[in-house]
Amino acid sequence: MRVQHRHIIYIQGYDPRGLAQYYRMFRTELRKFSRLYQVAATISRPKVASDDEIASWSIDTKADDWQTRTSYDFLRFEDFIQQDLASPIWRTVCHSVWIYWRLVLSGTIARFGKANWRFATFITYPHLLLLLQAACAAGVAFVFEKGLNALGIPDLFSIAAAFAIFVALLGTMLKYTENSTYVLYLLSDTIWTWEFSRRERPEWDQRIDRFAQHLVNVVRTTDADEIVIVGHSSGSFLSTEMLARALKLDPALGRHGPRIVLLTLGGNFPIVGFHTVSAQFREHLRMLAVEPSIDWIDCQARKDVMNFYQFDPIASHGIDVGAAGRNPRIVAVRFRDIIRPEHYTKFRWQFFRVHFQFVMANERPHAYDFFMIVCGPVPLSERMALPDAALAVATGDQAVRESAWKTIETAKNDALGAGNAGSTELFARRSG
Repeated sequence: MRVQHRHIIYIQGYDPRGLAQYYRMFRTELRKFSRLYQVAATISRPKVASDDEIASWSIDTKADDWQTRTSYDFLRFEDFIQQDLASPIWRTVCHSVWIYWRLVLSGTIARFGKANWRFATFITYPHLLLLLQAACAAGVAFVFEKGLNALGIPDLFSIAAAFAIFVALLGTMLKYTENSTYVLYLLSDTIWTWEFSRRERPEWDQRIDRFAQHLVNVVRTTDADEIVIVGHSSGSFLSTEMLARALKLDPALGRHGPRIVLLTLGGNFPIVGFHTVSAQFREHLRMLAVEPSIDWIDCQARKDVMNFYQFDPIASHGIDVGAAGRNPRIVAVRFRDIIRPEHYTKFRWQFFRVHFQFVMANERPHAYDFFMIVCGPVPLSERMALPDAALAVATGDQAVRESAWKTIETAKNDALGAGNAGSTELFARRSG
């Protein structure tokens, strides 16, 4: 099957920039994609739903021997995130420190470290930097207090003045270094994931429920050949939540027509799933692991410290589905292979930039290409199962492209035959 119409449902992570910034980035990266593969791609302006929760646009892409139309839905949470970041600095600091030490004492940080030491280091980073800034502010406050003592100011007043200096100086340092350190943003992220895992953010759950209903409505009304649900970063666990809830609304969701594929990129499932109280979330993972009408592809990158690399989202949560397990297919992405060496060297230590490479344009043709996933003619499951053939479709001459399509179609027919014989296994290594 060659995709002519694809519907993308993109769930953002914990990113306060939201629609305007994302759309500008998407449009810029689409132009890079067009130049790389010598295709013509046009994008419409975003249309925002009346409730401001979903923005949609379309992309038309045309090559010599294929053409696709993509409907793109951007599911929004930036209003909630911006409210979190508007919280007073003292409240964010105190709350996040309290949560972090509960994570340490409960052994959750140790579990993060066992699963992926890079992520455990990353989640500890803002607290280490906060400690350093607090030490600097405390040093200045101590000197100030000693100076007041030397002037004969009573201890009660000098200590109170020193404490006020400490609080004001620490708050100022955090505020004016935020654009380079991201400390307050990361502390807010810690608070949010802690509360979300405990179902203490009902506004998030209510919106996810509405998004689940939106997915059900799309499946029932679209003429798309495939529906791809994309969750990047924290959007990984938000997307699994949405899809699981949609399956509860309609257990036959994946059997109505278009194939539904869940694509999680740079996922960090344990920041919710490793909490003891997150039993419902783990049950949703179990549901998706065994659902035969859904394909789930989880892309991970070793260079990205903000994802869990070489992590099985099912087995690593202690979920045993036995022979019934069919999801996810875990795909390793090497950013070094898709970015020109001179650029990779420049940004390899820019952790947020690396993290966003999952949803940015390639600089070198490769089977993993977010914009080819969005705009290309090869179905996503087949792209990940047969990467060489998928790449040949995009870069080969006519004879090579025809041969690649035959490979893809033959494998697809073989898989359908195996499915009719009772097998749910497709082409590549599966979770578990």
